[in-house]
Amino acid sequence: MSDPQPLDLFIDTVVTPLAPLLVVVDQASRLRALDFVDYEARCTQLLRRHYGAIGEGYTLQAAACPSAIKAALAAYFAGEFAALDEIQVATGGTAFQREVWAALRRIPAGSTTSYGALAIEIGRPQAVRAVGLANGANPIGIVVPCHRVIGANGKLTGYAGGLSRKAWLLAHEGHGGPTQPLLV
Repeated sequence: MSDPQPLDLFIDTVVTPLAPLLVVVDQASRLRALDFVDYEARCTQLLRRHYGAIGEGYTLQAAACPSAIKAALAAYFAGEFAALDEIQVATGGTAFQREVWAALRRIPAGSTTSYGALAIEIGRPQAVRAVGLANGANPIGIVVPCHRVIGANGKLTGYAGGLSRKAWLLAHEGHGGPTQPLLV
Protein backbone atom coordinates (compact mmCIF):
# COMPACT_ATOMS: atom_id res chain seq x y z
CA MET A 1 0.00 0.00 0.00
CA SER A 2 1.49 3.35 -0.99
CA ASP A 3 1.46 6.51 1.06
CA PRO A 4 -1.16 9.05 0.06
CA GLN A 5 0.08 11.96 -2.00
CA PRO A 6 0.46 15.26 -0.16
CA LEU A 7 -2.28 17.81 -0.72
CA ASP A 8 -1.11 20.46 -3.19
CA LEU A 9 -1.82 23.94 -1.83
CA PHE A 10 -1.12 27.33 -3.40
CA ILE A 11 -0.48 30.63 -1.65
CA ASP A 12 -0.75 34.27 -2.68
CA THR A 13 -1.07 37.65 -1.00
CA VAL A 14 -4.09 39.83 -1.65
CA VAL A 15 -4.07 43.50 -0.68
CA THR A 16 -7.19 44.71 1.15
CA PRO A 17 -8.15 48.01 2.83
CA LEU A 18 -7.67 46.39 6.23
CA ALA A 19 -4.35 44.60 5.69
CA PRO A 20 -2.69 42.26 3.20
CA LEU A 21 -4.08 38.73 3.43
CA LEU A 22 -2.47 35.36 2.82
CA VAL A 23 -4.78 33.26 0.66
CA VAL A 24 -4.21 29.49 0.50
CA VAL A 25 -6.21 27.41 -1.98
CA ASP A 26 -6.20 23.84 -3.26
CA GLN A 27 -6.18 22.58 -6.85
CA ALA A 28 -9.96 22.96 -7.04
CA SER A 29 -9.67 26.67 -6.04
CA ARG A 30 -11.29 25.98 -2.67
CA LEU A 31 -10.09 28.27 0.09
CA ARG A 32 -8.08 26.35 2.68
CA ALA A 33 -6.65 29.21 4.75
CA LEU A 34 -6.94 32.98 4.96
CA ASP A 35 -4.96 35.03 7.43
CA PHE A 36 -3.28 38.38 7.80
CA VAL A 37 0.26 38.56 6.41
CA ASP A 38 1.64 39.52 9.81
CA TYR A 39 0.16 36.28 11.19
CA GLU A 40 1.91 33.98 8.70
CA ALA A 41 3.33 31.84 11.53
CA ARG A 42 -0.20 31.18 12.81
CA CYS A 43 -1.37 30.31 9.30
CA THR A 44 1.51 27.88 8.88
CA GLN A 45 0.80 26.32 12.28
CA LEU A 46 -2.87 25.78 11.42
CA LEU A 47 -1.97 24.23 8.05
CA ARG A 48 0.37 21.83 9.86
CA ARG A 49 -2.34 20.93 12.39
CA HIS A 50 -4.88 20.27 9.66
CA TYR A 51 -2.75 18.54 7.04
CA GLY A 52 0.47 17.36 8.66
CA ALA A 53 4.05 18.38 7.97
CA ILE A 54 4.84 20.37 4.86
CA GLY A 55 6.18 18.01 2.21
CA GLU A 56 4.42 15.03 3.80
CA GLY A 57 0.81 16.10 4.37
CA TYR A 58 0.80 19.03 1.99
CA THR A 59 2.92 21.08 -0.35
CA LEU A 60 2.76 24.86 -0.58
CA GLN A 61 3.68 26.74 -3.73
CA ALA A 62 3.32 30.37 -4.75
CA ALA A 63 0.56 30.88 -7.34
CA ALA A 64 -1.88 33.62 -8.25
CA CYS A 65 -5.03 33.77 -6.16
CA PRO A 66 -8.00 32.53 -8.18
CA SER A 67 -9.80 35.51 -9.71
CA ALA A 68 -13.17 34.48 -8.23
CA ILE A 69 -11.76 34.57 -4.69
CA LYS A 70 -9.94 37.85 -5.31
CA ALA A 71 -13.14 39.37 -6.75
CA ALA A 72 -15.25 38.13 -3.82
CA LEU A 73 -12.80 39.60 -1.29
CA ALA A 74 -12.75 42.92 -3.17
CA ALA A 75 -16.56 42.96 -3.24
CA TYR A 76 -16.71 42.23 0.50
CA PHE A 77 -14.38 45.10 1.29
CA ALA A 78 -16.46 47.32 -1.02
CA GLY A 79 -19.54 46.54 1.10
CA GLU A 80 -21.05 43.56 -0.75
CA PHE A 81 -20.92 41.21 2.22
CA ALA A 82 -22.80 38.35 0.58
CA ALA A 83 -19.93 37.99 -1.91
CA LEU A 84 -18.08 35.85 0.64
CA ASP A 85 -20.88 33.29 0.50
CA GLU A 86 -19.76 32.40 -3.04
CA ILE A 87 -16.30 31.30 -1.90
CA GLN A 88 -16.00 27.54 -1.58
CA VAL A 89 -14.01 26.47 1.45
CA ALA A 90 -12.46 23.19 2.52
CA THR A 91 -10.71 22.55 5.79
CA GLY A 92 -9.08 19.85 7.77
CA GLY A 93 -9.94 19.84 11.44
CA THR A 94 -12.23 17.60 13.39
CA ALA A 95 -15.87 16.98 12.56
CA PHE A 96 -16.81 19.16 15.55
CA GLN A 97 -14.60 22.02 14.36
CA ARG A 98 -16.06 21.85 10.87
CA GLU A 99 -19.55 21.91 12.40
CA VAL A 100 -18.69 25.09 14.31
CA TRP A 101 -17.10 26.67 11.23
CA ALA A 102 -20.20 25.90 9.15
CA ALA A 103 -22.32 27.58 11.84
CA LEU A 104 -20.05 30.63 11.70
CA ARG A 105 -20.78 31.00 7.99
CA ARG A 106 -24.49 31.23 8.80
CA ILE A 107 -24.04 34.36 10.98
CA PRO A 108 -25.19 37.26 8.78
CA ALA A 109 -22.93 40.26 8.23
CA GLY A 110 -23.78 43.01 10.69
CA SER A 111 -24.81 40.45 13.31
CA THR A 112 -22.93 38.91 16.17
CA THR A 113 -23.42 35.93 18.44
CA SER A 114 -21.81 34.56 21.58
CA TYR A 115 -19.98 31.30 22.13
CA GLY A 116 -22.92 30.08 24.23
CA ALA A 117 -25.47 30.92 21.54
CA LEU A 118 -23.31 29.22 18.92
CA ALA A 119 -23.08 26.11 21.12
CA ILE A 120 -26.87 26.07 21.41
CA GLU A 121 -27.27 26.55 17.66
CA ILE A 122 -25.22 23.45 16.89
CA GLY A 123 -27.17 21.46 19.46
CA ARG A 124 -24.41 21.24 22.04
CA PRO A 125 -25.28 23.76 24.75
CA GLN A 126 -22.68 22.37 27.17
CA ALA A 127 -19.83 22.75 24.65
CA VAL A 128 -19.28 26.50 25.05
CA ARG A 129 -15.57 26.10 25.73
CA ALA A 130 -15.09 23.67 22.84
CA VAL A 131 -16.92 26.10 20.55
CA GLY A 132 -14.52 28.82 21.67
CA LEU A 133 -11.51 26.61 20.96
CA ALA A 134 -12.87 25.65 17.53
CA ASN A 135 -13.51 29.32 16.79
CA GLY A 136 -9.90 30.12 17.67
CA ALA A 137 -8.62 27.30 15.43
CA ASN A 138 -10.50 28.58 12.38
CA PRO A 139 -8.00 28.70 9.50
CA ILE A 140 -10.21 30.81 7.22
CA GLY A 141 -10.71 34.15 8.92
CA ILE A 142 -13.17 36.70 7.48
CA VAL A 143 -14.77 34.20 5.05
CA VAL A 144 -15.58 31.89 7.97
CA PRO A 145 -16.47 34.90 10.12
CA CYS A 146 -15.16 34.09 13.57
CA HIS A 147 -14.94 37.86 14.12
CA ARG A 148 -18.74 37.86 14.52
CA VAL A 149 -18.48 35.98 17.83
CA ILE A 150 -18.33 38.27 20.86
CA GLY A 151 -18.66 37.79 24.58
CA ALA A 152 -22.10 37.20 26.09
CA ASN A 153 -21.71 40.62 27.75
CA GLY A 154 -21.30 42.34 24.36
CA LYS A 155 -17.56 42.85 24.73
CA LEU A 156 -15.09 41.93 22.03
CA THR A 157 -13.27 38.74 22.87
CA GLY A 158 -10.02 37.40 21.45
CA TYR A 159 -9.39 37.47 17.73
CA ALA A 160 -6.33 35.94 16.09
CA GLY A 161 -5.91 39.04 13.91
CA GLY A 162 -6.12 41.39 16.90
CA LEU A 163 -9.08 43.12 18.54
CA SER A 164 -8.62 46.31 16.51
CA ARG A 165 -9.09 44.31 13.29
CA LYS A 166 -12.10 42.52 14.76
CA ALA A 167 -13.65 45.89 15.65
CA TRP A 168 -12.86 47.18 12.14
CA LEU A 169 -14.51 44.17 10.47
CA LEU A 170 -17.63 44.45 12.63
CA ALA A 171 -17.89 48.20 12.03
CA HIS A 172 -17.35 47.63 8.30
CA GLU A 173 -20.28 45.19 8.34
CA GLY A 174 -22.49 47.74 10.08
CA HIS A 175 -22.33 46.39 13.61
CA GLY A 176 -21.50 48.82 16.37
CA GLY A 177 -23.68 51.76 15.34
CA PRO A 178 -25.61 53.81 17.88
CA THR A 179 -27.97 50.93 18.68
CA GLN A 180 -25.29 48.24 18.69
CA PRO A 181 -22.31 49.36 20.75
CA LEU A 182 -19.03 47.54 20.44
CA LEU A 183 -17.44 47.24 23.84
CA VAL A 184 -13.69 46.83 23.63
